[in-house]
Amino acid sequence: MELGIGMFGDLALDQSTGKYRDAGIKIREILDQVKLMDEVGIDVFAMGEHHRADYAVSSPEIVLAAAASITKNIKLASGVTVLSSSEPVKVYEDFSTLDLISDGRAEIFVGRGSFIESFPLYGYSLNDYEQLFDEKLELLLKINSEENVSWSGNLRAPMHNQTVYPRAKNNGKLSIWRAVGGTPQSVLSAAQLGMPLVVAIIGGMPIQFRNLIEFYKQEYQKAGHDVAKMQIAVHSHTFVSDDQKVADGYFHNYKSQMDRIGASRGWAPYTKAQYDGGRSKDGALFIGSPAKVADKIAYMKEIFGITRFIGHMDVGDPAHEVMMKSIELFGNEVKPVIKDL
Repeated sequence: MELGIGMFGDLALDQSTGKYRDAGIKIREILDQVKLMDEVGIDVFAMGEHHRADYAVSSPEIVLAAAASITKNIKLASGVTVLSSSEPVKVYEDFSTLDLISDGRAEIFVGRGSFIESFPLYGYSLNDYEQLFDEKLELLLKINSEENVSWSGNLRAPMHNQTVYPRAKNNGKLSIWRAVGGTPQSVLSAAQLGMPLVVAIIGGMPIQFRNLIEFYKQEYQKAGHDVAKMQIAVHSHTFVSDDQKVADGYFHNYKSQMDRIGASRGWAPYTKAQYDGGRSKDGALFIGSPAKVADKIAYMKEIFGITRFIGHMDVGDPAHEVMMKSIELFGNEVKPVIKDL
């Protein structure tokens, strides 16, 4: 089973000035962190896309390309590419270029995204939310699998026997995963298309997702895809520390980000009870000592049969040195346990 780390590039808010932390400093810290991930044997790094003041990264491809130049083995993925408001030709071009720079390490996680700011920013209507994604996914998969593309849809100009360059290393084919929250229709689509699945589990109890993942497995087989090639990942909020005070203190980072997002969505303020409940064996927060985090990942393997776990590790913008320690422990102490499963 592969272990990965995901990030959104969260920026802490300075309460005294009302300003967010400098995005340039944050991005340079992320690159230092990815370099360390590669050194300690983390398998995958996934960089998210947002277009907000409280996140540093709106263009994952650029950050991943910079990371490619300072790493050797780690796979480099978007986490996620908001495909509904992206241009599939440009998405393929960017990631095939990244694939060539990194010598075949590029991946794309496509999803609708949990934020909608990119739609008005790029001139798309939310009335076309579903159709935009479906059409663009169809086109992206066609570009990925065919040298010469002919395609037509309702929301984009057609393509007539056109080839998108450059082509990725593996006969032009990139690894494209479908990232989902908990919508059965999205899971069904991924299964029917034979796409690898990433399930974001960031609240409640992971066991609640068992039926959804079993549904994916059943429909994947029913569609006639090779079960030996089936890939399933879980993506959950993660933070590793061998210092109990640091793990407990991380609550303040976590709460600040959850409350900031929740304020625009009508959520109640995040509580310590929620934090502690999420950190329990049955909760969705992978926060604590290396042994505790490893045990919970092993539990995900047991109940879901996952082939990859991605720990989303920068919620609330922890200090750089704290993040580096968390990454070090994840690679040096959590990964060996998982490899022995």
